[in-house]
Amino acid sequence: MPRVVVHVMPKPEILDPQGKAVAAALPRLGFEGIASVRQGKRFELEVEGEVTETVLASLREAAETLLSNPVIEDVVAIDVEDAAEGKAQA
Repeated sequence: MPRVVVHVMPKPEILDPQGKAVAAALPRLGFEGIASVRQGKRFELEVEGEVTETVLASLREAAETLLSNPVIEDVVAIDVEDAAEGKAQA
């Protein structure tokens, strides 16, 4: 069964307190050289049947209306993976 992965990130102009907290913690844990962190969301959707352009368009609409808050978030990527292997197809 194919898997569609939707990546959602805060819009660039939106403050990201979770990302700032992670960025502040990284050097304390010995991870140097990281300038900034933005924290987003990842959704994995298992799709019945073939992932066609029509299915992808429908999933993009769902991502933009339900999986993200369009006021403060952007859908930055929608990837198709082979669920058995976890590898990107598109």
